[in-house]
Amino acid sequence: MVIISSDSTADLGNLFEKFDIPVLPLIVSLEDKDYYDGKTIQPEDIFDSYKKNKVLPKTAARSIDDYKEFFEGLKGKGGEVVHFCISSELSSSYNNALMAAKDVGGVYVIDTKSLSSGMGLLVLKAKDFAEAGMDGKTVADKINELVPHVQASFVVDTMEYLYKGGRCSGLTNFMASALKIRPMLILKDGFITVGQKFMGSMDKIIVKYVDAILRQFDTPDYGRIFITHTYADPEIVDLVRDRIKEKAPDFKCIYETYAGCTVTSHCGKGTLGILYINKSQENQ
Repeated sequence: MVIISSDSTADLGNLFEKFDIPVLPLIVSLEDKDYYDGKTIQPEDIFDSYKKNKVLPKTAARSIDDYKEFFEGLKGKGGEVVHFCISSELSSSYNNALMAAKDVGGVYVIDTKSLSSGMGLLVLKAKDFAEAGMDGKTVADKINELVPHVQASFVVDTMEYLYKGGRCSGLTNFMASALKIRPMLILKDGFITVGQKFMGSMDKIIVKYVDAILRQFDTPDYGRIFITHTYADPEIVDLVRDRIKEKAPDFKCIYETYAGCTVTSHCGKGTLGILYINKSQENQ
């Protein structure tokens, strides 16, 4: 038996339970209190706190001992473990998990070089491999081959959270607000980078974003695509879903998930992305 597990930053929501994936929640510190991502704090709590106090949370990795306890609990059920972490360029989670895995044994730790449902895509792919009867090492090896092929991107509705978190200047924030500029953030080599910039309201530009991504990353694994967002307007989500069905009707599953506290802390409300593995079928 191979157990597939993940940090909470995979943002799979109820799919964690549906696919029987154990989760280790990361730590979110807000107003001098520590919470567990997705367990004792939700994105709505971040929105409320920021609205009242203009305070953003900080996120923290779990300790080596936390990972060790988590892995030992899973190992107690028998078999091997393949565990997924947010990009090592964004958090110390991977390094801590790797150290713990060495002590426990039989645990393979994946540096996804991604976040949110970009991680989630790899988690579900690993679940497919495990259910096909592959051992832990084979699952980990096949997933590591897919890591560079994850297309993870988001369009940010407001620059306020990025500005407050020190990720853009006051002038950039002002100009973006005045001109209704909405940047695309894209994961590249494990880092968050700024891609194409769109101008206009979200309902006007979101289809342009979907078209641009599908055109640029044009060799999808059609098994799954995610629409992941921080409580975006349902009408905008529907626009995205309809556009995917129109432009890429071969996708078998379109999942909608809410981004968790990590993406929310950086990007604020209304952020939305489409995420999928960009690798041609013959190379699967």
